[in-house]
Amino acid sequence: MRKTVFVLLLSTAAIVAGPVACSKGGDKQEASYTVGTELGISKAAMDTSVKPGDDFYAYANGNWQKTTEIPADRSSTGAFYTAFLETEKRTRELVDAIVKRGGDADSDAGRIAAFYKAYVSTDAIDAAGMKPVEADLARFAAIGDKAALAKVLGEQTRADVDPLNATDFNTENLFGIFVTQGLATPGDVIPYILQGGLGLPEREYYLSADPKMAALRTQYQAYIAKLLTAAGQPDAAAKAKRIYDLEVKIARAHATREASEDFTRSADVWTRADFAKKAPGIDWDAYFAAAGLDKAAKFGAYHAKAITGLSALVASEPLDAWKDWLAFHQINSHADVLPSAIDTAHFAFYGTALFGTPQQRSRDKRALDALNTYLGDAVGRVYAEKYFPASAKAEVGDMVKGIKAAFAKRVGAIDWMAPETKKEAIKKVETIVVGVGYPETWRDYGSYTISADNAYANEIAGEKAEYVHQLAKIGKPMDKAEWWMTPQTVNAVNLPVQNALNFPAAILQPPFFNAAADPAYNYGAIGAVIGHEISHSFDNNGAAFDSTGALRNWWTAADLRKFEEAGAALAAQFDTYKPFPDLAVNGKLTLGENIADVAGLQAAYDAYHASLNGKDAPVIDGFTGDQRFFIAYAQTWATKMRDEALRQRVATDGHAPGMYRALTVRNLDAWYKAFDVKEGDALYLAPDKRVRVWG
Repeated sequence: MRKTVFVLLLSTAAIVAGPVACSKGGDKQEASYTVGTELGISKAAMDTSVKPGDDFYAYANGNWQKTTEIPADRSSTGAFYTAFLETEKRTRELVDAIVKRGGDADSDAGRIAAFYKAYVSTDAIDAAGMKPVEADLARFAAIGDKAALAKVLGEQTRADVDPLNATDFNTENLFGIFVTQGLATPGDVIPYILQGGLGLPEREYYLSADPKMAALRTQYQAYIAKLLTAAGQPDAAAKAKRIYDLEVKIARAHATREASEDFTRSADVWTRADFAKKAPGIDWDAYFAAAGLDKAAKFGAYHAKAITGLSALVASEPLDAWKDWLAFHQINSHADVLPSAIDTAHFAFYGTALFGTPQQRSRDKRALDALNTYLGDAVGRVYAEKYFPASAKAEVGDMVKGIKAAFAKRVGAIDWMAPETKKEAIKKVETIVVGVGYPETWRDYGSYTISADNAYANEIAGEKAEYVHQLAKIGKPMDKAEWWMTPQTVNAVNLPVQNALNFPAAILQPPFFNAAADPAYNYGAIGAVIGHEISHSFDNNGAAFDSTGALRNWWTAADLRKFEEAGAALAAQFDTYKPFPDLAVNGKLTLGENIADVAGLQAAYDAYHASLNGKDAPVIDGFTGDQRFFIAYAQTWATKMRDEALRQRVATDGHAPGMYRALTVRNLDAWYKAFDVKEGDALYLAPDKRVRVWG
């Protein structure tokens, strides 16, 4: 499970971590969104010399953009990180207290303390050298034939991907497993199998003709050799070439990112017997037995064509190449708990070369990240008990109800939608299961044994514990209340097959939610987040699921055509945004997030006005209620990224950079009225060009 450098997103993607806004120099004032300094919008962050209709992002965030510096250990910074900083501070205090106090080895407190101590003990990790990983490397070296290879590939399989909730397709193992209700098997919880096996972020890094991608490929090959050398592996250069050449072939077998994000193309269901027929090359009996999947009757072949291609490579490629590949990825995916030379080399490539981040995060902060990965619910339970009061849960719950009602009302008013389509859409909104703050039941870590002095063993055991936890769901009724995020996660998520939403406690704080702020601010900030997640149930992917979470077409042909026309218009709008002269935002790739932004912001706006109960909003600091609503929204998307990270986001990610998501406002009529935006302004769209999507 690789823990490299991530960027903060708000989406179906559960991506947590990212850079913080900071400044250098005694006389340089930073416009910030620091918790507690302002109850509503940050006037200091704004550049009111900019005309809102020409560049609304700069109007709302211009001073912040000019004065904020990205810290050395970050690839980007933004408003999201304010909440993350406060969450990290709180988590630090909680974990420090637990570590100091300790606890029984079989208690969550004892597990947290032991895991943390082992992780931060870099002297012990360095002293142990490669000894912790020797048994795994010996397993790979002992592979004598393709049947033994299939067995090891099965042993390495983990539940480390999530195509539906997190749009996370990355695993360094040949295949990744995800367990939930099948796309084409309503009521049946099955294991999905996804493509994997790459060390670079995704296939385009291997196949693109872009010179910058080519340069990264050269650096990656050098990195493989460097890592193997640091790990004491002989013939590192020759092995690096074999590994890289194999990964190029793996990349060619992969589905594209756009295809991966199209759920309707990924609903294939295979029986056990189908694998030998449709994907010959792997000894599937040996694979499934080793992976603990030999009792599963059917599988979601999420990347069906890739499964066939990867299996063929197992048969065709030399055994030594696979053995080298296994050894490299075992080291690479656990570099953080191996000797410093390996950890440093890993960051130099994944942190600096890929994302432009010059400095590694401190070990104690990385330890908190690791705890959130392997013991997330244990830490989250303590966090929620201390930092998320019942009053906040109730207030946000009321906002959710209001925004759901606003969305349903908008659907009811659509004049082009057939009654049967409208009925199912409203039913879907009304039956969404909403989790606020934290789950009602907590994860049991009783089977997870943690060492106080072997950080590598702790990660391996944590991965296996998670895998067993996920496999245990197969064949059982789907739990619609299951959480996929921890309370200390600064994000939110839509769960399409559960028809459910999670709003973790950590995002329900400034700058997204402040109980002392006025409704315009809260609806523009957290209200838009809530609306966004509700709207994911009706984006280009979510709209393919009905109210039960089943993947089926519940649209009339005419309704679907109208919906697709709106989506195409929004994709074209985002295609015009160019952060670099040679690279534009991919409107089709980012369409799901963009639809959710448009529809969610409109629903939040409607709910805000409904909350006023017919009264006029007060003017505060010279801004009307509607102005504060839209400024609050734009300020949640304050974003500053290093060029390398921005290029990576635009080229491969399903989320447009924040500065462009802030421009969603140009599709709402109310924004034009609030800021007197007129024809001739740079962001002006004629009324018939404003994308409505849902109402």
